[in-house]
Amino acid sequence: MKMRTTQGESRYTLIDLLRLDLLRFCYLSHGNEVQSPQGLRLWLFLLSPRMAPTMIYRLSHFFFLCRLSIFAKLLSCANTVLFGIEIASACRIGPGLFLPHTQGTVLGAWSIGSNVTIFQGVTLGARALDFDPGPSTRPTIGSGVIIGAGAKVLGGVELGDNCRIGANSVVLSDVPACCLAVGVPARVILNS
Repeated sequence: MKMRTTQGESRYTLIDLLRLDLLRFCYLSHGNEVQSPQGLRLWLFLLSPRMAPTMIYRLSHFFFLCRLSIFAKLLSCANTVLFGIEIASACRIGPGLFLPHTQGTVLGAWSIGSNVTIFQGVTLGARALDFDPGPSTRPTIGSGVIIGAGAKVLGGVELGDNCRIGANSVVLSDVPACCLAVGVPARVILNS
């Protein structure tokens, strides 16, 4: 089954997304390896606390798209209990998500691009309680973004492609592509 996507996004199957997540995990964990692991090594990678939460999210999002919300919610809760990470089932996340550590992380963004790295303790969400999430109340994260430990990205802000958010920063306004933003509230300190 193809994943439903918004305008301009590529279409990936669930298997494609899982394979691309695994390949990026292998590359970041072990250098230039671009082959999929096999046998026992595959199982060790899949059971890693850095890879398993992404797999559980992918299944949860798949069930969300199939309108089987009870299964999506159960898997989302399993992620919270087992790995200390809360990922909204409705959040669209591109391939190559990498979570080096998961404890205390909340991913309630509207969408997250491909090849994004999110460290522990990050919060992506609304500024206030919202029961009707949308791009005006939830962050939109571009591709190739790295978000440092403890950072908070709140409200309907956009993080451009390949930007970096410093650890413990609080982002309340848009960050352009290829920039570094740090501080409370975060401000751009480096354009590349």
